[in-house]
Amino acid sequence: MNDGDVLELFDTWNAALATLDPDAVTALYADNAVLLPTVSNQVRHNHAEIRDYFVSFLQKSPQGVIDESNIEMLGDSHATNSGVYTFTFGDGAKVTARYSYLYVATESGWKILQHHSSAMPEG
Repeated sequence: MNDGDVLELFDTWNAALATLDPDAVTALYADNAVLLPTVSNQVRHNHAEIRDYFVSFLQKSPQGVIDESNIEMLGDSHATNSGVYTFTFGDGAKVTARYSYLYVATESGWKILQHHSSAMPEG
């Protein structure tokens, strides 16, 4: 796993958003994943809660672009990617947010173990 591979994990997640299928997005998260989403105050602790978030979020037709990425490999089984991304929605609205992903290697490939996203405080 290298920096380019970690960036591809975001591309895979972003492509799953484009399907507008909450199951496709949820499948990219580890079974014990934690999601701290941008547009919800509720911390999501499992696939059911994560899926619930994406059911409503995907109705906005989001697509993300990474503006700044900071990648760190943590041995062979974990990687982080944190920085800033901007989402454009189907209605043309945009939001810029800080993000952090913690990825973990599993038997079924790399999964998101923790995902934090919060809107920039100075917009």
